[in-house]
Formats: sequence, C-alpha cells, structure tokens
Amino acid sequence: MDEEKNISENTDAKVREVDAERIERAVCEILAAIGEDVGREGLRETPSRVARMLKELTAGYAADASEHLSRTFAESGSGLVVERDIAFSSTCEHHLMPFFGKVHIAYIPDGKVVGLSKLARVVDVYAARLQLQERMNAQIADAVFDNLSPKGVVVVVEAEHTCMTARGVKKAGCKTLSYAVRGDVDAATVNMLLTLAGGER
Repeated sequence: MDEEKNISENTDAKVREVDAERIERAVCEILAAIGEDVGREGLRETPSRVARMLKELTAGYAADASEHLSRTFAESGSGLVVERDIAFSSTCEHHLMPFFGKVHIAYIPDGKVVGLSKLARVVDVYAARLQLQERMNAQIADAVFDNLSPKGVVVVVEAEHTCMTARGVKKAGCKTLSYAVRGDVDAATVNMLLTLAGGER
C-alpha cells in the first residue's frame, strides 16, 4: 500500500526544472552505447532535440487540471454531457514510446457545467506526462468528478501503443480500450459511451 501511495504522489508531483544538459549527456551515452557516432552530422543536434522534446512531453507535471475546471456555469436542464474524440498523445513510462488515440468523456451535471474546451485541456494535462493508459484514464475521471461534483462521470480511452505495435509483438493496428466510472452512472450510459468509442461493434 505504501508503495502504491508513493507512486501516486510521484506521478502527481510538480516537476521543477528539466535538466537539459544532463539529458543531453545521457542521450550521447545512449547513442554511443548502440554503436553510433555521436559526432556525425545527422546526430550532432540530436541530444539537444531530445532534451527539448522531453521537456515538452512532460509539461503536464507542472500543470494543474483543477485550474481548467474552476470556472463553471449554472445549468440545471442538462441530463448528460458527452464530449467525444478528444485526440491525445502520451508517453508510456515502461519503454518511453508514444501511445495515442482518443478520449471520450460523459458526465451528468448536478447544477453546473464547464466549458467544453476545458475537458480537452484536462486530457492534455495528464497526457503530457510519463503515463500508463489506465492511470491517465482514472486521473481524468477523478479530476472531472472532484472538481465539477457531477452526479456521475464516465471516461473512455482508446489508444494504440507503439511499444506493442512497433516493437515486441509488433501487432500493428491493435488498440487498447479502458474506462473509468465515478459516481451514479447507469449501465446504459456506460454502454452508450463504449459504443461511441468503438468498444462494441
């Protein structure tokens, strides 16, 4: 239990400053370790490019999803809000390879709603970290549920993981579907969102 708690705390912590020089040194070592000539023309700028890339890909650690969900609007008439096909790209923490796809969010408001663009921004916050699909799925659902206090939330993530399509088993086109439910959501709503996400055909 303590180990799980530490993992959660570490993944939600704010990142201070990316040490670009340290990354560049490490990339040079990796390139040399695979037998490359770090000084050749095509690789001279690669260490600095990788440092800038990693800073961009992990920018979500320094972002707070609750900031995007803090401004709400009173609304009592909406039974269900669905925002689908929110594109994302993230980085798998196991192999440091991309996984990408779409997020579908449905929530049942309890007196307040949020601007639709804010849901997409929440996805961006958690995608820009070293991630697991299951964790990202849960973090998005928790952020919406905790900040909007809706009656219920369903978040579905469908993604292609290059760590299994471009290496390993190399099953191109294989996708992983996951979903998280918070609050009072009936089975029909869950099934509807899974259908929209392509989970049922």
